[in-house]
Amino acid sequence: MAGTLVFIIVGAGFCAATLHVPRHVTPTPSNAVVVEVLASDKAKLSAWWLHPIEPNGNCVIVLHGIADSRASSVGFAPMLLTDGYAVLVPDSRAHGASGGEFVTYGLLERHDVIAWTHWMKKEGCLKTYGLGESLGASILIQAAAVEPAFAAVVAECPYADLRDIAEYRVRRTLRMPNVMGLPLARLAVSSGMFYAKLADGLDFRKVSPVSSIVHTSTPILLIHGLSDSRTPASNSRRLAAAKPGNSLWLVPKADHTGASSTEPEEFRRRVLAWFAGH
Repeated sequence: MAGTLVFIIVGAGFCAATLHVPRHVTPTPSNAVVVEVLASDKAKLSAWWLHPIEPNGNCVIVLHGIADSRASSVGFAPMLLTDGYAVLVPDSRAHGASGGEFVTYGLLERHDVIAWTHWMKKEGCLKTYGLGESLGASILIQAAAVEPAFAAVVAECPYADLRDIAEYRVRRTLRMPNVMGLPLARLAVSSGMFYAKLADGLDFRKVSPVSSIVHTSTPILLIHGLSDSRTPASNSRRLAAAKPGNSLWLVPKADHTGASSTEPEEFRRRVLAWFAGH
């Protein structure tokens, strides 16, 4: 009984910790301008907006991962700008310069992304594409199910279901073997989700990209490193199986979100070809 109580407390503490991450605010690049939109809950969201020299009329939103910022995702901009795409690089809510009290793993962020696509359409974007890394990839998949706002999406290293990846990471963090660790991890995650619902009104049971992908017609290229231990490649395999017709590129020797550094030329070729083909 005492052990169970400990894991319930651990679950609540784990949940509280994952709703808040360190913020990284960096100077605006010289070729970018700062733009803002208001989210549905009135949180002020901030992004960098970059224009190509020879525009093709289309735009790409690039989303970073957990506890990161637009400073990392802007690294994809040169590849896209050279091909004529305007690029929007937001700080996700509760990250960087964006407002929002909590990280909600797609529960609210999916609607934030749709708000950005509406903004881009007003800016004259003919077609909008999405490129997401890790959490950003999972958010894009969920956003595509809210509204058909994207011509195509590239999602690198997404998780398939929040509960499942949380249980996996609890077991990995505490180094618990599957036989004993699985029920304890489930208890910790369930108690954490109950705490989030009770204390903050956040129903994380609704955060499941694998359920979302079934309800989207958006073409999605899934990319996953086979050496990814943070979010195993089985997540993208599961997502691909849930929606036949999408594409899956499994990258040997690539770690978490490491495809662009492990296979830079092939990454560039596949991403740009995916967008051009849709």
